Amino acid sequence: MIERILAVLIGAVVIALTVTFLINAKFSGSSEPEANTPTLAQTAPTAANLSANTAMLRREDDGHYWARADIDGTSIKLLVDTGASIVALTWRDAQRLRLKPEELDFKWGINTANGQTQGASVLIPSIRVGNVEIENVEAMVLKDGLLENSLLGMSFLGKLYSYEFKQNQLIIQE
Repeated sequence: MIERILAVLIGAVVIALTVTFLINAKFSGSSEPEANTPTLAQTAPTAANLSANTAMLRREDDGHYWARADIDGTSIKLLVDTGASIVALTWRDAQRLRLKPEELDFKWGINTANGQTQGASVLIPSIRVGNVEIENVEAMVLKDGLLENSLLGMSFLGKLYSYEFKQNQLIIQE
């Protein structure tokens, strides 16, 4: 009796494994993994294997991701902020970019993590971070004093093909 139960159980296991094998073979197109299928370690991004329209940012010691952006030939350091709906520029960075903040119309009420302020809307022709360049980026110049650093917000990030956080890296792709 026990031998008959064991035979039925072994038969059921063999059938289940065969069905699983056939289903996997049907959906993957092959029963064997290809020899050149990359492993997880091989697909980890490095500066050497990034595509032409990709940039990689490393998380810095302060726990944040910072981007060194080229805006109209001027290098600006921006804090990457997925919680910011728009690129936000400090008064100082706006001056460096020759946006003449003293002449802008600060008519927009802006809520920031540091409180409320007024902002002036500007359109930046292009922002380049590494090999990634996004054109016609909406931004706000904030009144002096409230914002310590300019922010790379969603008006830039939302135009990307993708952005992905992997361990201590942020990979952005145009």
